[in-house]
Amino acid sequence: GDLGLVRLKQIADDLQDGIEGLEEITRADIAGALDREIQINVDLYKMQAAGLSFNTIQNAIAMENLTISGGQLDTDGLRQNLRVVGEFTDIGQIADISLQPGLYLKEIAEVKDGYKDRESYSRLNGLNVVTLNIVKRSGQNLIYAVEKINRIVEEHKESAPSNLIITMTGDSSTQTKNSVNDLFNTVILGFIVVVFILMFFMGESNALFVGIAIPLSIVVAFIFIPMVGFTMNMVVMMSFILVLGIVVDNSIVVVENIYRHFTTTDGIGIVDATKRGVGEVAAAVFTGTLTTMAPFFPLMFMPGIPGKFMSFLPVTIIITLTASMFVAYIINPVFAVSFMKKAPQEGEKKSSKKISMRAIIFLASAGVLMVLFYSTGNLVPANLLALAVIVYFMSKFVIRFLISKFQCCVLPRFMNAYEKTLRFFLKGKRPYGVITGIVILMVFSFILLGMRMPKIVFFPGGDPSNLYVYITLPEGTHIDVTDRVCSEVEGRVFQVLGRDNPDVESVVSNVAQNAGSGMFDRFTQAKLAKVTITFVEYKFRTGPSTRTYLKKLQDKMTGIPGAEIRIDQGDMGPPTGEPINIEISGEEIDELVRTAKRLEDFIEDLGVQGIEDLKSSMEVNKPELVLRIDRQKANRLGISTAQVGMMLRTAIYGTQVSEFSDGDEEFPIMVRLSEKYRDDIDVLLSQTVPVFGGNDGPKHIPISAFAFVAPVTSYGGITRIDNKRIITLSSNVLFGYNANMIIMQIRSQLHRFELKTGYTVQFTGEQDMQAETGSYMVKALFIAVALILIILVAQFNSLSKPLIIVMQIIFSFTGVFLGFAIFRMDISIMMTGMGIIAVAGIVVKNAIIIIDYTDKLIDSGMEKAEAVIQAGKTRLTPVILTALSTIMGLFPLAIGMNINFVTLFSRLDPQFYFGGDNAAFWNSLAWTIIFGLSFATILTLIVVPAMYRMFYVRKKS
Repeated sequence: GDLGLVRLKQIADDLQDGIEGLEEITRADIAGALDREIQINVDLYKMQAAGLSFNTIQNAIAMENLTISGGQLDTDGLRQNLRVVGEFTDIGQIADISLQPGLYLKEIAEVKDGYKDRESYSRLNGLNVVTLNIVKRSGQNLIYAVEKINRIVEEHKESAPSNLIITMTGDSSTQTKNSVNDLFNTVILGFIVVVFILMFFMGESNALFVGIAIPLSIVVAFIFIPMVGFTMNMVVMMSFILVLGIVVDNSIVVVENIYRHFTTTDGIGIVDATKRGVGEVAAAVFTGTLTTMAPFFPLMFMPGIPGKFMSFLPVTIIITLTASMFVAYIINPVFAVSFMKKAPQEGEKKSSKKISMRAIIFLASAGVLMVLFYSTGNLVPANLLALAVIVYFMSKFVIRFLISKFQCCVLPRFMNAYEKTLRFFLKGKRPYGVITGIVILMVFSFILLGMRMPKIVFFPGGDPSNLYVYITLPEGTHIDVTDRVCSEVEGRVFQVLGRDNPDVESVVSNVAQNAGSGMFDRFTQAKLAKVTITFVEYKFRTGPSTRTYLKKLQDKMTGIPGAEIRIDQGDMGPPTGEPINIEISGEEIDELVRTAKRLEDFIEDLGVQGIEDLKSSMEVNKPELVLRIDRQKANRLGISTAQVGMMLRTAIYGTQVSEFSDGDEEFPIMVRLSEKYRDDIDVLLSQTVPVFGGNDGPKHIPISAFAFVAPVTSYGGITRIDNKRIITLSSNVLFGYNANMIIMQIRSQLHRFELKTGYTVQFTGEQDMQAETGSYMVKALFIAVALILIILVAQFNSLSKPLIIVMQIIFSFTGVFLGFAIFRMDISIMMTGMGIIAVAGIVVKNAIIIIDYTDKLIDSGMEKAEAVIQAGKTRLTPVILTALSTIMGLFPLAIGMNINFVTLFSRLDPQFYFGGDNAAFWNSLAWTIIFGLSFATILTLIVVPAMYRMFYVRKKS
């Protein structure tokens, strides 16, 4: 508003007090404000001509601005306090202070009501503002904190001027809420898709028996997750999506086996069918769950920041899978005994289209309640009832018909076709051909992936919600100069974005304070500035991808003399350091500086494309003046270094001598040298120091009589690690380029760069973290395979059968490589790596089911060759279902499909859209599992029987 920066500062102070009182908040820093102070600007020469010093002026002011209790008087039995009131009520009283007979303060100094030197500037969309940068306390709930802050702001608005405008910018809780809400809606969407698919294979009631495993497993996980110290966040929600289709696997196997015995075994009751069905697959379910969980155990111990960031995922998955076993062993059998029915006979099917009296009562009641709810404005229950009615009629007249046709026509034909295919591939020596073909296809996938050369990234990235323009000027630059440069950059930003861009929420500029790359760092550096561009939520954007602005800004920010400008984007993942970060270490500082400069020139001469601006952490020629005191002269005069230092500091920065009260507020009274003298080193050195001795009074000795100033060259930005000095060269990467390829080009030429003994060059930052994570991923995969092998050997008491199953893990990588190569997707070290490890656990479950049932058929006396075929045919349905449920549970996330079920039922607005931050960040993990599991399902149905026949049937012959 048009209240002025002083009034805005007062409002900001009030808000700061309220916000910093919240337990969720660490601090709230005010930037861009004008701080009022009473200034006493002393004319040096007049002060010295009067034989005075700063101390004389300070003491005079301090002795006047007092209220002193004189004691108590007893008059006629009444005790009264006596106070001497001398506090200033007007700055004119300060100016009239007598320093000595006939000399007043106003005669040697300017006394005015002014402001502190500007320490920061802040602008919102080009307009000067006062900002409160709020930092949350670690471990506190971000969403709750923002809700409390909003309440405080609304309370202040009630008593604030009507023209006050308070705008919330950079609210990270919005992205957090959107991410969690989107993932929550994806869980619901995945649940619906999974249950719908299950209906076609298992019927409506059985599908619901199985589907109930999803909410029950998640509820159990919700109970135990807080016990391990986790709170709800997007990684936990992503874990639920990942296991959405996996948690039903156990229930699918158990319910399908119960239903098979109940419907195909003559004269068996539901209780006996349940006992037999559960008992038959209990061991396979337990082993399958253990093998699915096994790969996630090593992921719990991933090192570094990425490991800490992703640690929620393996723990949540393990807890949820454990809960799914409980549901499969206990809850599903209970539901089966209570509600499972055989499929209706032909006569029953015809009558099933009639609406029963119970249904009529339900529909009538629903209709009455809907009218009541709609008339009273309760849209959510009304819309839910409307949905229930629609689902009832769809189920009665459409879905049941489609399910019946699928189960009577499509599924039997598919099973017969599978049996014929299996018999064809298992005949004679064809199993060897199958294995050879898979090996050739695997080699081909490696070659194809190498030919396509996909972009390799650490964490995936999509359209950024924030862009940052970092401005760095030479050391010693005045804040006003930095502000002018920042204003120039702002102008160019608006040239790129446009002034009224509907996709832009805000453009915030910070000069000196909160201008670094850290989140609201408290350091104030006059040479730094930052422009933060915040875009509206993804679903509300109407223009081009926000990534295009990144490229345009990089092209636009050239030609500003003396300014280093870097453009960066906000990422969803953890902080990983600069994409290009090179550390040069050594002992001798001058040689280290020369080596760093030579390396910087060497890289620039290579002409590697994609490097934005290679910046050295070293600051050479940092401007500095050193005052050197002749100690012998100073000691003879009785002058200390502290005296000189305090005099110079008072002259330049000022010293607070007292406080001026104005209503409820107090402002500092600062004594300082006049502005025209503060930056003149000769004037500063002409200050005199009073020296007492003899009977002639104090002598006034100028500082220049015993000290001199020498300009020096100093280095800044050099750090120490393990007692070695280090200079860092760093840069961002231009839009469209890949950091890994740039680093590879630099590494390939680095052998030509000459290094002296004791000096090293090392790639760190994001590259170092990426290498560490990639190395651990490989180790985790080997550990996962080893754990799976141990579990399988314990179950089968054999080595060959576990080897058959483990080979499916290796072969499943073919699907991952083919998928990424064919669809030209980026490979994420973190997400693709975790996806591959997750696939290792998922694919073995179906192989266990087939081999376990094959052994049971052989034990019952069936011939081995026929047992292999019949086991594959019998377990075809659970194998396909477990694969489909996992794939389709992840599919909405993989394609970025978003539906807001809350607004759908509350406002009939589904907010349906594709894409978003979650899709960009997580879809690499989802597609990895989809590609791997899709290919692995074919392996399970064809390759596992083929390898079993090779290992066992041939042995018999």
